[in-house]
Amino acid sequence: MKVIVPVDFSEIALNAAEFTARMFQGKFGVNIVLYHMFQEEGEATLVYKNLEWLKETYQFKYNVNVSCKAELGDHLINCLTQLARFEEADLVVMAVTHRNKIVAESFSLQMIAQSLCPVLVVPPGFSYKDVKNVAIACDFKDAERLIPVTSVKKILQLFRPSLHIVNVNNQIQDYIEEGYIEKKNRLQKTFEEFRPEFHFINTSDFHETMRGFIAEKNIDLVLTFPRKHSFFNYLIKGTNTRKLVYEAAVPVLATH
Repeated sequence: MKVIVPVDFSEIALNAAEFTARMFQGKFGVNIVLYHMFQEEGEATLVYKNLEWLKETYQFKYNVNVSCKAELGDHLINCLTQLARFEEADLVVMAVTHRNKIVAESFSLQMIAQSLCPVLVVPPGFSYKDVKNVAIACDFKDAERLIPVTSVKKILQLFRPSLHIVNVNNQIQDYIEEGYIEKKNRLQKTFEEFRPEFHFINTSDFHETMRGFIAEKNIDLVLTFPRKHSFFNYLIKGTNTRKLVYEAAVPVLATH
């Protein structure tokens, strides 16, 4: 796996970088790329010095493969997207702030909107712990179309967690009439190696329900599959993914 972690040396970014190193501790075949975009040529020497210090620290503490990349630029998402394409990244890990009203600070959402590769968003101050319980939040109606099975299995196979597939919806009767059981059975077969448990929760309050579900089931990681929206709507008007990214107590992995 190739994993890119953008770092600006802020506390929340460094926390996300250390989270990534701990998550892949001792995992063979994973290469973590620490990435920084600087805006002044005079910053280059100090940036590389700091990146190399992080690289040596994580390699020594967590037995992970780490490389560094820095470049001059003025638009983080454009630079990060180009790097992810060049490296054929399997995953981007990013931090998120609580300042969710400021579009310019929503870099994690902007990266998710690129639909390029899975993006794992780490809440501020969240410390890594073993991934034992994973929740897939999805629309059972469109699950087979929305879930990128290969990418999801690649993540699940790293941790071999207990898997919970959950749908929050207030139209249970419609689901049953439209072949819900048949679709559930197909999902069960797709993820049978992880022995999934299914949860259909009849409510319209997605976020509050997911927050309670995460706490009740001791969920360590939530996977979500955002539908494509216009960029403006995606950031401003809000989606379930947006709510999860900003308000979930655990990391959220968004993939298309």
